[in-house]
Amino acid sequence: MKIQQCLLALSISAAVLTTTPLYAGEPLVNEQTAGSVVSTSEKTLSQLIEAALSNDGTRRQYYAEAQAMRETGKASATLMDPKLKFGVTGLPTDSFAFDEDPMTNISVGLMQQFNRGDTSDLNDRKASQQAGGLEVKVSARELEVANAITQIWLELGYQQVANKVLLENRSLLSEMERFIQTNYSIGKSEAQDLINAQLQVAKLDEKIQANEQMQQRLKAQLSEWLGSDWLINTDQLEASNQLDWRALQDIENTASNSNFYSQLNQNPAVRMVDSSIDARRTQVDIARESYAPQFGVEVMYAYRQSNDMRGQPASDLVSAYITMDIPLFTGNKQDKNLAAAQYQVGAAQSQKDTLLKQMNAKVNALLVDKNNLTQRLERFESTLLPQADSRVKATERGYQNNTAQFNDVILATRDELALKLEFQRLITDLNLVNNNLSALLNSYSYQVDKPEITTTSEQQ
Repeated sequence: MKIQQCLLALSISAAVLTTTPLYAGEPLVNEQTAGSVVSTSEKTLSQLIEAALSNDGTRRQYYAEAQAMRETGKASATLMDPKLKFGVTGLPTDSFAFDEDPMTNISVGLMQQFNRGDTSDLNDRKASQQAGGLEVKVSARELEVANAITQIWLELGYQQVANKVLLENRSLLSEMERFIQTNYSIGKSEAQDLINAQLQVAKLDEKIQANEQMQQRLKAQLSEWLGSDWLINTDQLEASNQLDWRALQDIENTASNSNFYSQLNQNPAVRMVDSSIDARRTQVDIARESYAPQFGVEVMYAYRQSNDMRGQPASDLVSAYITMDIPLFTGNKQDKNLAAAQYQVGAAQSQKDTLLKQMNAKVNALLVDKNNLTQRLERFESTLLPQADSRVKATERGYQNNTAQFNDVILATRDELALKLEFQRLITDLNLVNNNLSALLNSYSYQVDKPEITTTSEQQ
């Protein structure tokens, strides 16, 4: 029995050390256990995403910029401040007396300029539309963070599976080393076998350390959103390379003929372009208002101290004016501004069309990867893995009956292990594809409150 365990450990070590990607998969479990593991993993992942979004400074930045834009819109929709006019009129230069000439007066006036047409309301609407685009940018940031954390989570889960297999292999190799050491002491094993076993254990220790380094690096990447203090409590973090994507599947089923435009229209990136289109259309309306005249009102009161020609105190004077500028020469100004605004609308619409085509192409490309990965996984489960298992058993029986060489056993077991490793890699790649599809089709399920921002006056 110990001989068979040693042979198995040696073949596993050879497979691990010759396989390029350092990933390994656990034996297949029943669906109930797998579903429980996935459910627990998704719950932890959702908590991490929600905590990361709550701590994300970029998300707060975009939300603050949106509120700033709304306040700017309200300010731009307000009338210009009135102008106060104060002065002296008709003061004689020979005496500088205020009561000598009836034309001398001290005047005070108030001037108010009004915006053209509905420009104020349109400026407010444009700022509100731009603020809406910035708020949608917050949602885009949420998708970006959720996608990045999920990707790290899947890779971390894969590394943790590999770590478990490496530790199990090291335990078997250590037992084999002790077995050969015992046989060597009684002359039943050669020194070359003992040295080789010790070398395999040392190499496996190196692989384990490299695996742990990768795990620590992935956890450190999560600290970008969760903070450096979070790294203290990551030893018990159990990730997974499999997640439940039923919500994504429901969205995929609603599309027809590889057309995902209706779903992609809900993506924050597309909605941001929609907000830009609305704002530019409002700018067209603002440009049209430039053809309307701009009015102003001026009221003045003049105080006089002198007497009139009849010797009576001169009455004070009141003046009122209405000013209006008439846009008569519009060819080089208003017409050009209107044309420029209309071109901007066309450019934004073309940007949206291009973006939708690019995103729809990405979705279809990912679906091609998904379909091929699914077919490859089915082939692994139905053909490759069972055949590899049968080959290992046949070579083991042949070695026991002296009809097969020891290298044949190692080669068969190494091939089986390589297939199992590739099978787990395909599972992870399939989940990564689903993760990218979820980012495009917006199928993540997380709940997070609006960012809390504090103005400078509140901080003081």
